[in-house]
Amino acid sequence: MNLNKLYLLIISVLWSIVIFAQNEIEVLKTSPFTIGEQLEIHSSLLNETRILNIYLPNGYSKDSLKNYPVIYLLDGSKDEDFIHISGLVQFCSFSWINLVPESIVVGISNVDRKRDFTFPSENKKDKKDFPTTGNSKIFIDFIERELQPFIESNYKTDSVKTIIGQSLGGLLATEILLKKPDLFDNYVIVSPSLWWNDESLLKLEGSSYISKKSIYISVGKEGKVMERTAKELFEKLNTNKLKTTQLYFEFFENQNHGDALHLSVYSAFEKLYKEGEK
Repeated sequence: MNLNKLYLLIISVLWSIVIFAQNEIEVLKTSPFTIGEQLEIHSSLLNETRILNIYLPNGYSKDSLKNYPVIYLLDGSKDEDFIHISGLVQFCSFSWINLVPESIVVGISNVDRKRDFTFPSENKKDKKDFPTTGNSKIFIDFIERELQPFIESNYKTDSVKTIIGQSLGGLLATEILLKKPDLFDNYVIVSPSLWWNDESLLKLEGSSYISKKSIYISVGKEGKVMERTAKELFEKLNTNKLKTTQLYFEFFENQNHGDALHLSVYSAFEKLYKEGEK
């Protein structure tokens, strides 16, 4: 290497160091970024410790006179649906969107969703494929007798309660709707696993669920059984519903079982709140 090339190389390196030094960003402070609270509670009914993820609206204060509706989210772990559904709730409650009221989101983290979201099945394949299942009655009791009273005692809540469930969570939400409809005012049921126990929920007799409720059901391109049973649930409810019942069904032909939830929840908010006000 001749002297001229060496000189140019040294100048280039020095100039790069100078430019880097001029553009270096100094970090002044690092702080945690949170969107609410994570609680660890003990359930006597479930006989185990459970984690709740709580999204709190901007400006929420225990000293405020304002109360908020509560959205109970099944599959509510931080690595499941809690973060993106809470973000959707926040977005839809912005003043320039004004699609839903500012709401508290209670994400119920899973321990064993197959156990908690299903009732006992007589189907041999169900029993073989899902050996821990059949605990939904106790889990529903937990929601009714422990979780809801705890949230209402410790947060600024009003009387409006919504449940969001997808897949097996949709099965559980449907079971609550048919057996204990007064636990929630709004039901968002996405891609429900109604094939469980030979589709026995669809055969359930009685009309106790036909009341002043808001019910949204959706399914993606998820195969004949999933699509058929979701539509049959809608038709079952639609046959006997009261005029005061809001009932909606949507088929998302461009979505599948893995990605139907987010669009479904946004659409549910549009219909249950915006159209429901008309």
